[in-house]
Formats: sequence, C-alpha cells, structure tokens
Amino acid sequence: MVEHRQLQQAALLDAARSLLTEGGMDALTFPALAARTGLARSSVYEYFRSRAAVVEMLCEVDFPLWAAEIEAGMAGCDTAAERIEAYVRGQLALAGDPRHRAVAAISALELDEAARERIRAAHGRLVGLVVQALEDLGHEQPRLAAALLQGVVEAAVRQSEQRSAARLPEDPQVVADAAVALALHGLSPA
Repeated sequence: MVEHRQLQQAALLDAARSLLTEGGMDALTFPALAARTGLARSSVYEYFRSRAAVVEMLCEVDFPLWAAEIEAGMAGCDTAAERIEAYVRGQLALAGDPRHRAVAAISALELDEAARERIRAAHGRLVGLVVQALEDLGHEQPRLAAALLQGVVEAAVRQSEQRSAARLPEDPQVVADAAVALALHGLSPA
C-alpha cells in the first residue's frame, strides 16, 4: 500500500513537471494532474492540498538533485575560477530541465512561511557551494559575493527564457558566456 502511494505521488510529480514545462503555472491544475495520471481529481487532493503544495514537494525532491549536479561539476575543477564557472554554467544548463520549472514556479505562488523557509534553506545550501571558491579567489565577503553571483545566474536564466519564448536566434551559449564573464571579471572587459 505504501509503495503504491509512493508510485502515485511520483507519477503526480512527473505530471506536474511536464505541465509546468509545457504551460507554466497556468497549466498546473488538479484536473490536468488527474488527467495525466489517470487518477480521479479527488485522489489528487489526497496527495496535495494545493498547487503550492505540489510545487513545494517538487522543490523538496528536485532541489537536492540540482545541487548535487552543480556540486559534481564543481568537484572536477582545479581552480577557484573554474569552480565558479562550473557553478554558473551548471545552473544555466539545468535551467532547461523540467525540474527548473518547479523551482521557478515558487515566485508565482503564495507559500506559507514554513515552506518559504525550507526553500530558502535549500537555496542557501546551493549558494553555499560557491562560497569556498570565492574565498579562494580572495573575496573579503564571500557570502555576500555568493548571493550576488546567484543574482547574476538568476538574471541569466530569465534572459535565456525570454529569448527562448521570443524565439530569438541568439545562442544560449552567448548568455552563459556573458554570465561567466560577469561573474569572473565584473563589468570590466575580459
């Protein structure tokens, strides 16, 4: 029975990822989740009390995977600058992954404070991955620099998504290169 519930919840989360990827938050509805999984709509409510609860669960499941992929990419680097570049490029590469839609959907939802705190903590662990690299580069305030660097990454993700939505021909690599250059060299020409 427990295994069956876990399988159904996993199917609901997979359906939620697909719906978010295909149509954003507007597409994530309980009737759509029910249709995608073959469950009755009332059954969806047995697993989740709201759309916010679905997104929160997606983040709980997917954020550690996201962080592990970033950490693995950074672990293969020899220098602090290479680790920072891997951090930026890794997140931008993952931004196209359906899991990203759940993380991005957080800002569109009303979450309770406890949920927001859990998500902030997970986000803090992600930002924490780059603190040591920034210390190694000699930053006097590596935690502040890491938070600002994450802002650059998030802006690059939004830029890539906007360009994709507008069907602009610019290569996503250009956005990634610009984000890395900004992270490593500030606004000075590289």
